Amino acid sequence: MIEPKWKYKTVDEDCVNQVAETFNLPRTIARIMSLRGISSRDDSREFFYPDVHRLHDPFLMIDMNSAVDRIFTTISNNKTILIFGDYDVDGTTSAAFLTLFFQSINIESHYYIPSRENEGYGVSIQGIDYAKYIGADIIITCDCGINAYDAVEYANENNIDVIITDHHKAGARLPDAHAVVNPNRQDCSYPFKGLCGAGVAFKLAMAICEKGGFDPELAWQHSDIITLGIAADLVPIQDENRIVAHHGIRQMKKHTNSGITALLKTGGLLGKEITIGRLVFWMAPKINAAGRLGDAARAVKLLTTKNPVLAMEIAQDLEKENNRRKDITEQMANEALYMVKTTCDLENENAIILSNENWHPGVIGIVASRIKETFARPTIIISMDDSECKGSCRSIRGFDMVDALGECKDYLIGFGGHPIAAGLSMHPSNFESFKETFINIANKKISKDDLIPTINVDSELNLEELNHRMIKFLNALEPYGPGNMRPVFVSNNLSIDGIPKLLGRDQSTLKFSVKQDKTLVESIGFNMADHYEKLIQNNPIDIAYVIGENEWNGQKTIQLELKDIKLSPNYA
Repeated sequence: MIEPKWKYKTVDEDCVNQVAETFNLPRTIARIMSLRGISSRDDSREFFYPDVHRLHDPFLMIDMNSAVDRIFTTISNNKTILIFGDYDVDGTTSAAFLTLFFQSINIESHYYIPSRENEGYGVSIQGIDYAKYIGADIIITCDCGINAYDAVEYANENNIDVIITDHHKAGARLPDAHAVVNPNRQDCSYPFKGLCGAGVAFKLAMAICEKGGFDPELAWQHSDIITLGIAADLVPIQDENRIVAHHGIRQMKKHTNSGITALLKTGGLLGKEITIGRLVFWMAPKINAAGRLGDAARAVKLLTTKNPVLAMEIAQDLEKENNRRKDITEQMANEALYMVKTTCDLENENAIILSNENWHPGVIGIVASRIKETFARPTIIISMDDSECKGSCRSIRGFDMVDALGECKDYLIGFGGHPIAAGLSMHPSNFESFKETFINIANKKISKDDLIPTINVDSELNLEELNHRMIKFLNALEPYGPGNMRPVFVSNNLSIDGIPKLLGRDQSTLKFSVKQDKTLVESIGFNMADHYEKLIQNNPIDIAYVIGENEWNGQKTIQLELKDIKLSPNYA
């Protein structure tokens, strides 16, 4: 196991002093505010009170005007729309949102979600043929389409206009679509680049409301669905995403969407505090399960049905499917771990590329994430096939996966995604050449220091500071997520109270109490059994952690969620 380094975030101490004085705050809280750029009362109001009026004008996005005009032409001609969504959470939530939004303004639309296994990623010929079959006038893509050159050409040949809504990194060349609405187009100066696919769909709806004279509440009433997409796609919880997520979580609490309510029930979240983290880890996998092992269109059906009985049936099916997915993932992850230890030269290779013909393409992304986290280097997991292999890629900070794949494009059928997460397809005969080329690129661009995982620490904290004021402040920082992560604290020279326990089915969870002077606090460390030996030496420890709350029988207690444990320097 690679020991992570702890790196304290730098901040202007004069700014910390000013914030502490302006708001009459303890220095620890002032430091956390300063790190988030909250240094004035105006900053404070903007951050702590997300205001819908601060959203950017949707027509600042290139082609938005053209897209909206084309949709109104379809409406006036009494034609129908096909919404084509990707099969992951971002794509299915986008499609569900637009379906419900169009219903609310009496526009006829249908949706189509491709099969992950049979059609693969992106706009498919089968989807265009379906649009032709139902007599659709236009196709609106969600969370895909930015590289769909051939598919858009095929749609054009069949007199179907395509409106692309996407957020993935775009090249200089764009598909010949009627409109390409994507804040990450190279020629688009939209002020916020961090939207997910669902966020772009939401902006399209807001533009339709503005130009068509519809009440924006018709879009906002489904902000709970958009928030699921924001959470699952791990986009920054800043700017527009923070505003939408803030209101979307409030909308979830109203239980106006039968599908989301059913997912809250089956996931044991009903009545609990809804956070971005819980949506990511407890709800998004269930929606993703629809497309990983079966028909992803079930996710759209779940999120659009008004029938609570049907919603519960689908949610229960997805719960079972997700449990089956977990078993498959566990087996694949164990196989991948064994392969890394027996076939990879981690001393001389700064990337990991693994392949197996028996690996399910629906879960390779989860396995890639796990291997990347374990070995702290870019990882590509490939499901081999006689005709076309599919790969899922996860990267580390500072190494742009899409750029690296671009340097290997001669060996690929297709690729795309984000700097940190991407996908690819290739012919099996190109695997070895691709692997060698990619690892060479990683070796040139990644230093050995880049491969040491880093825990970025917001502040040192004395346990006596864990009072009501601190907890109230930390709760006010929500919603947390990328770009606004929960503050990481370090507490030093702590003693262990009692005997540490190993919990869970695989005994991988550590639970123990730490003590500093007279303050005693419970702590928990998931997948941290490797640290158990440190705890039984009866020596002082230093811990890095985030502050959470444990809820049991209606009672909430402070719980430190551990990120790392070190023996205090004098005892290491």
